[in-house]
Amino acid sequence: MAAVTTGKIARKYMAHFLDSGSLCGGTSGYERLGKDLEEYNVELNPDTETSKNIIGESTFKHNGYEVSSEADPYYAEADSVLSQKLQEIVDNRYTDDNLKTNAVEVHMWKEATSGAYEAYQQECYVTPTSYGGDTSGYQIPFTVNYVGERTKGTYNVTTGKFTAATSSVNTSSTGK
Repeated sequence: MAAVTTGKIARKYMAHFLDSGSLCGGTSGYERLGKDLEEYNVELNPDTETSKNIIGESTFKHNGYEVSSEADPYYAEADSVLSQKLQEIVDNRYTDDNLKTNAVEVHMWKEATSGAYEAYQQECYVTPTSYGGDTSGYQIPFTVNYVGERTKGTYNVTTGKFTAATSSVNTSSTGK
């Protein structure tokens, strides 16, 4: 894909990958989200407070973010590792660290270097919200809850590898 140099950025150039292989303790392997999604937003959910004292002065406090996103609908596919892992979570009613993996956000509108684009990796928990669906196909929609520090680096879409930059950026979801 060529870098977008001017104008509006098409949605397909903001790519979201989940390390579906490492869910439930497996071997790392990323899958791109979006095949059946018409929309996928990363909700920042800022934790803010405003108050006014008795002399009319306003204060504002930003306590960080509770970042999450919804993959709904998500149609299960027999050959998808993510689908298999989501089914394993559903079947075993897994909780806690069995749901933990990494997400990578890739900025594919920027210029690639040796096939690698600017990217940010962050730990997350993948939680199925339901399963079933209608005649259109078997669905396992899920929520991604981002936690911890974001790490800046590059992601190679051909090899499926994230490489952290030499100096990391402190952009945690809590802002601390």
